[in-house]
Amino acid sequence: MTFFRITMLAAVLAAFQPAVSLAAGKDLARIEHIVVIYLENRSFDSLFGWFPGANGIANAKNAAIQVDEYGRTYQYLPAVMDDGQPDNRFPRDLPNKPFDIAAYVPANEKHPDLTHRFFIHQMQIDGGRNDRFAALSSAGGLVMGYYRQPESALWQYAKAFTLADNFFQSAFGGSFLNHQWLICACTPEFKDAPPELRQWIFDTVTGRPLTDPAVTEDGYAVGTLQPFYPPFDTGHADNRLPPLLHATIGDRLSEKSISWAWYAGGWDDAVAGRKTADHFQFHHQPFVYYSNYAPGTAARNEHLKDRSRLLTDLNGSFPQVAFYKPAGSENQHPGYSSVAEGDKDVREIVEAIRNSPIWPSTAIVITYDEYGGFWDHAAPPVIDRWGLGSRIPAIIVSPFAKKGYVDHTPYDTTSILRLIETRFDLQPLSERDAKANNLLEAFDFRRRAGR
Repeated sequence: MTFFRITMLAAVLAAFQPAVSLAAGKDLARIEHIVVIYLENRSFDSLFGWFPGANGIANAKNAAIQVDEYGRTYQYLPAVMDDGQPDNRFPRDLPNKPFDIAAYVPANEKHPDLTHRFFIHQMQIDGGRNDRFAALSSAGGLVMGYYRQPESALWQYAKAFTLADNFFQSAFGGSFLNHQWLICACTPEFKDAPPELRQWIFDTVTGRPLTDPAVTEDGYAVGTLQPFYPPFDTGHADNRLPPLLHATIGDRLSEKSISWAWYAGGWDDAVAGRKTADHFQFHHQPFVYYSNYAPGTAARNEHLKDRSRLLTDLNGSFPQVAFYKPAGSENQHPGYSSVAEGDKDVREIVEAIRNSPIWPSTAIVITYDEYGGFWDHAAPPVIDRWGLGSRIPAIIVSPFAKKGYVDHTPYDTTSILRLIETRFDLQPLSERDAKANNLLEAFDFRRRAGR
C-alpha cells in the first residue's frame, strides 16, 4: 500500500539553497554562542496563527476545512477525545474551523494529547490540502485548536526579536525522529527490526489506522523506539534501537575542538534511576542512541548534562553550542504539560542568558520538535520521503536578531544545523543540511549588542 509519493522538486530545493557571503561569514563570527531551546508538539498556527504580520490562520481559506475519511466536509468537528473518551470541557458542536482552546481549557491547564505519527501525518497533510487532521487524530476536533497569547514570553520574544513563519519540521511524524534530524539530519536505520515493529494497527470497525509502524518496510526507524543504552524506559525495554554509529553535529563540533553540551531537564535523576514527577522522556535524548555517548564514555560525561548545569555554566565556561531540552512537565507537550508551564521555563532560561556575561555574543533559537498532531494551513514543501513535515514556530532571540521582524525565508529543522556549520566551518551531515538555509536572514549585524 502506498501512503505517499516520493517526489523531488527542483524549485523547492533551489529555494532551500544557502547563500553565504564572505562578509556574512565574518559577521557571523560575532556570535560566539548558539543556544537551541527545543520545545514540544505545537504547529505554527496553533500558537502563532494570529501573530501580526505572519502567514497565519487568516490566510488559511479552504485549508481550514476538515473532511472525513470519505472526503465529505464535516458539519461540525469531531468530538474532542481524551484517551478514547469525550472531553466534556469542549462542546460537541464545534464549527468546522479553527477555534480558541482557551475558551474551554486555559493555557495553564493540560489538554489531551493528539496523534502525531510518521505515516498518519502524511495522510493528514493529504497532498498539501491539510484537510484530514481531524479525521485521523485520536483527539478529534482538538487538532483545529489554537492559543492566542500576546502576554506570553514566547509571543513577547517573537514581537521583540525575529519570528520565522516559514519554518518546517524536517521529518514527518513525532518526537523521536525529529530529535534525530536535529542532530544528524538523518533517519536512523534498523534493518533487523522485528516484524511487529513494521505492522499497522487498524480500528476493526471503521478501518481507520490507530497507529502506524515504528519501522519502514526497508528498515528505517520512524516511530518511537527506546535507546539501547540507559537511561531508557524500562516499561518498553524490548522496543530498543541498536546503537547508532553515524556522525552527529556533536561529532562535527568535537572534531574542531568546539565546546558543546546537551542540557536536559531531569537528566541527573533519569541517569540515577530515580522516579520523579517531571515526565522525563527518554526518546527526547537523541545523543543517548549513539555508541559515542554510551555510559562510561568521556564524551557522555563531558557533553550530556542536567538542566541545573546550564544555569551554573552561565557563570563560568558556557559551551559555544548548547541544546536545551526541558523535562516533559515543562516542554508544552499536550497531555503532560501545559502551554503556560513551558512558557515559564523558556522565560527563565532566556532571561538567565540575557542577564549573563555571554548574552552580547549569543544567538538563541527557540523552536519545536514537531507539530504534535495540530493542524497548520501551510502546505509543507516536498523534499524527499522523510519530509518536510508541518510548519512549527521558530523564534530567534539575540542582540543581533532583527527587531520586530517576521522572517518569511524557507527553513526547516536542519537550518539550525546549517547555522552551526556555517558559523564554525563544519562539514554538513547530509544533503539536507547542506542545502538548508542557515537563518542568516534573521540577523542584522549592524546593530550593537544589547538586551
